Order: sequence, then structure tokens, then C-alpha cells
Amino acid sequence: MAQVLEFRLPDLGEGLTEAEIVRWLVSVGDVVAVDQPVVEVETAKAMVEVPCPYGGVVTARFGEEGTELPVGAPLLTVAVGAVDGGPGGGPVPDAEAREPGGGHRAAGSRTSGAAPPGGAADSAGAAGGASGETSGNVLVGYGTGAPAARRRRVGPRSVRPAAGTPVLREPGVVTPEPAAVQEPVPEGPVPVISPLVRKLARQGGVDLRQLTGSGPEGLILRADVERAVQAAAAPVAPAVPGTASEPVPAPAAAAEPAGRTGQAAGQAAGQEIRIPLRGVRGAVADKLSRSRSEIPDATCWVDADATELMAARTAMNAAGAPKISLLALLARICTAALARHPELNSRVDTERREVVLLPEVHLGFAAQTERGLVVPVVRAAHRRTAESLTEEFARLTDAARRSALTPAELTGGTFTLNNYGVFGVDGSTPIVNHPEAAMLGVGRIVPKPWVHRGELAVRQVVQLSLTFDHRVCDGGTAGGFLRYVADCVEQPALLLRTL
Repeated sequence: MAQVLEFRLPDLGEGLTEAEIVRWLVSVGDVVAVDQPVVEVETAKAMVEVPCPYGGVVTARFGEEGTELPVGAPLLTVAVGAVDGGPGGGPVPDAEAREPGGGHRAAGSRTSGAAPPGGAADSAGAAGGASGETSGNVLVGYGTGAPAARRRRVGPRSVRPAAGTPVLREPGVVTPEPAAVQEPVPEGPVPVISPLVRKLARQGGVDLRQLTGSGPEGLILRADVERAVQAAAAPVAPAVPGTASEPVPAPAAAAEPAGRTGQAAGQAAGQEIRIPLRGVRGAVADKLSRSRSEIPDATCWVDADATELMAARTAMNAAGAPKISLLALLARICTAALARHPELNSRVDTERREVVLLPEVHLGFAAQTERGLVVPVVRAAHRRTAESLTEEFARLTDAARRSALTPAELTGGTFTLNNYGVFGVDGSTPIVNHPEAAMLGVGRIVPKPWVHRGELAVRQVVQLSLTFDHRVCDGGTAGGFLRYVADCVEQPALLLRTL
């Protein structure tokens, strides 16, 4: 008799207490190996794949896609151990065993002469090849050229029992499979940009497999689902005798702003749309609410002439070396300013009523993604060069867009740089990223009239704003920090003092 073991949602670290099921990677009846990922979940920090510590046959799954489970809740059950063979004869594969050379196999599969060529292992390899999977620890995508954002890393491949081998469907029940019938290869997952798109599709009754994505390499975007929902809800013009009836075209969903998710579809159906505050969006909402309720913030701002900074960057990038980003130069200026005003690189210990000055600058930067606003963190930014900062910003930004940031890369920041100028706005009063003490905002750099050397001229002007926790410092410190940043923007040579 096989032993049925229950696998519960493990502690995912960083104080996380719950996770939402994004996608099941196995089905009931599948054979899994030890440490094989079985489900993809979204936490308040990132999307992660959860490996199963048992090897055997999946007998039950708990929770559909979109369900939120607390840590410790059952995820699935796995039947491990052998049972007496039925008409097919062989045992059900149980806990995994290792083959020579470091590979994996199910313990029930034969390695001696009992298994002819093209047996269970070979047929499993063929099925894996048809669905895009290969043995070993490899990346599995949706096909050739699938975007890395939706690829998953799996361990050893699942081995399907050979034809005629009994497969455990329920604990203690053996169902023989006909030798002449071959299991069809299951279709691969649909390339969707975010869990929210799947949820909108379910709510609107849209079959994602019937859609052609407009994103990179066929990725299905939110606008694609909204367009399909609108097309299904659009009224049809009455048919005129002798003519073909044609549906009235729906308005273009792409014209809707990204923040108004599903609004047009809800209006067409005469219903309101409710979007749960879960995952990353829920975590951002909680953090911003806590910041507003706990931190007595204040904001000061200044306009600066960034013409010389832009010219210096152009000269750096013309030298043939790796390109330097503007964000990296601003980050380098921030770290130099924090060395002069360490009060702004701190946090408040409310229990002890103390301001804790932090020894290192872990610089966060705001990044907008399809899953919402995230703040990746560059560790020890004060010890990095502009070139190193450029590389790290690029790496973290790419990981954020692919939803591949780890919890460690999203926590531990001590100061945040918010470049909202990429949205085409000049100024803002940002909310401090709790529990940090300050945030520097940078608007767009645009040509404006400016008095330069006593004469009116057209210069590249940027607005800088600093929002700070008034408990850690007063306006003099905040003003001194912001003025130094503005001076370095106007005269980049001032940074030479800190090199």
C-alpha cells in the first residue's frame, strides 16, 4: 500500500504569511521527483516556484489558480512507496532515486534488462521533447523563443509509467491503463504577462488559447484580454435581408490607460470591476498606507540646470567604454550627498524612540512593471562606480520586468531614488518608502529658459524634490542635502571631491 504524504505551503521567508497560486505545474496522476517544482505562487515580494520534497504520484491538489493560501496550508498530496501490481504488473514509482552520472529516475523504473529500449524513460523523454522539456536542470518555456519572463526552471523530468503499468489515481486504488492507448501530450501553458491577465480572462469568459498576443513573441497582454471581452460584449447590428450582418466594431482597448484595468469591459457589461489588492499591489498599498500613517513627512524641491551633467554623460559615452546611464550618475550624486548628510540614510526605532543611522547605502529605485510598482535595491551603492551602478540598474530592471526579482532584491533599502521623469512629469511629492527616512524624486529634463552667466539662454532644466521624515532631521539638513545634489547636477566636477 502506498503512503500518502501531504505537502504544505512552506515558509517563503522575509516575513511572508501568504501566497497566491498563479499556475499549477503538475496535475493529479502525474509522477513527480524529489525537489521538482509543482506550483508557481505570487507573494508580496515576487513570483516563485515551490518544489515538492517528496517523489511519487500526485493524488490531490488544493486550491485553484488565483486562490490565496496561508503559509502551512495544504498544497497537494503525493503517494510514495510501492503497491502490488495489477494487470500491468509493475509498482507505482515512489521516491526518486539517482542514476549513475547524477541523473534522476523514479524508484519504480527499471534500469536492468527488464526495461527494453523505448520503455518508460525513453517515452517520457519523447513526451518531454514534444512539450519543450528536457531532462536535467534546464529552462522550460512555451516554445522556441519564448520570453524569459514566463520560463520556469524545473528539476529532473517527470517519468511517465510505461504502457500497461498501473497508475495510482486515488490513495489505495489502482487503475490499469490499456497498453494500446497512448496518453496525449498536454498542451503547454499560455504565455501571459501577469496573473491579473488570467484573472480578467476568467471573469470575462475569454479562452486565452484562442488569443494571439500583441506583446513580444506572442505574449498576451492585458489589452488583448480587454479587447476580446469588449468584442464579445459588443452589440450586433440587425441583419438586413439580402445583406450579410456584421458586428459593430468595439472601441480599441489599447486606448485605455493601463491603470483603468477592465473599466471599459465593466462599462460595456453595466457592472463594476473589483480588483483584489493582493500580491505586489497589495503589499505596496499596505506599505504606502503605513508610511502615511506613521511618518510625518515634508517635501522640498529645487530646479537645477542639468546641461553640464548631460554633456558630461555624452562625453563619457563617447569614449568607447560601456555606456553610463543617467540614473547611475544621479545615484552616484545621491551617495555622495548621503555621506555629507547621514541623517537621511537612517530609520526610526519607534519602540526605543531612537534614530538609527545606517552604515551602508542600499539604494532602492522605483520601477513600474505590469505587476505594479516595485522597488529593487542596489546593495552597497556607495561603494560602486557609475559603470557598476549602470550594470546593476540594468540587471534589476530586466529582472523586474520578467517578474524574476528575489525577495532579497526587493528588501533592505535605506534610501530611494524615484525617477518619475520617465512618465513625462516635471515634479511630484513622493511618499517615503517605509521604513526609510527619505526619497529623492527626479522629474523630466527639458529645455527651458534659464539665466546662465547673466544672460537668458535655453538650458536643460530638471526639478528635484526631496520628501523626508521630519523626525530624523529638520529643514536645514534636508535643504542642505537637496542643494548639494542640485549643485552636483549643475557642476558634475564637484563629485571629484568624493572620489
